[in-house]
Amino acid sequence: MSNCKIIAIANQKGGVGKTTTAVNLGIGLAVKGKKVLLVDADAQGNLTDSLGYKAPDNLPISLATVLTKTMLEEPYEPDEGILRHAEGIDLIPGNIELSAIEVSLVNTMSRETILRSYINAVKDRYDYVLIDCMPSLGMMTINALAAADSVIIPVQAHYLPAKGMTQLLQTIARVRRQINPKLTIDGILLTMVDNRTNFAKDISFILRRDYGDKLRVFQTEIPLSIRAAETSAQGKSIYAPDPHGLAAKAYEALTKEVRDIGEKRCAKQHQADLSR
Repeated sequence: MSNCKIIAIANQKGGVGKTTTAVNLGIGLAVKGKKVLLVDADAQGNLTDSLGYKAPDNLPISLATVLTKTMLEEPYEPDEGILRHAEGIDLIPGNIELSAIEVSLVNTMSRETILRSYINAVKDRYDYVLIDCMPSLGMMTINALAAADSVIIPVQAHYLPAKGMTQLLQTIARVRRQINPKLTIDGILLTMVDNRTNFAKDISFILRRDYGDKLRVFQTEIPLSIRAAETSAQGKSIYAPDPHGLAAKAYEALTKEVRDIGEKRCAKQHQADLSR
């Protein structure tokens, strides 16, 4: 499985649906027979929590453990700390110990690529690795962008992201120039879309108008869903309780879009390799 695709889900603004996107895209891919690893790269451990591990800070092994070993060049087992979720995905959990990692990364050689080293060590067993980034543009997020092939940027439909978006795009461009030339943006994903309001439609329109020529804005828009919030409180995806609901349908459509983008890119890469 050398063609594993690594996707960072990033936005330095909190509460935009990054974690929900990671869970439901990850499980959506697993339903289609893909082997998926979710990486919780946020010290708050929201992803870990929303997959049912309610006390992330008490887990004996987490992403922080294996990153520390990577930094110190200590050996670890390839599946060390990886949890298996009932809906068919794997998770390397995140917790408060990642805050300390952020600090120690600053003084580490090759500090931007510690997460990449870890993912390279485990990715052979997966088709997709999805990294749920913390809401900041700090060292862990830079590590996620350095490790990723592409980025999905979730944006809340009721908040125009102009300023934050510029910062994020600049950071992505800088990572591409300095650390990870293959990094691309899969697209901007509109989340929490309340179709009863014109406001959501306006933002969708403005995003497509202002960014549409430079960036893909996913066709799929994720509807505002109380159900999605409730299911993540139970440690399940949106597919478990309501596989035919609007939110599940939207995540299914997103999963298809993400797979199509990945396959197109693979084919392009293959062509490029052949023509060398």
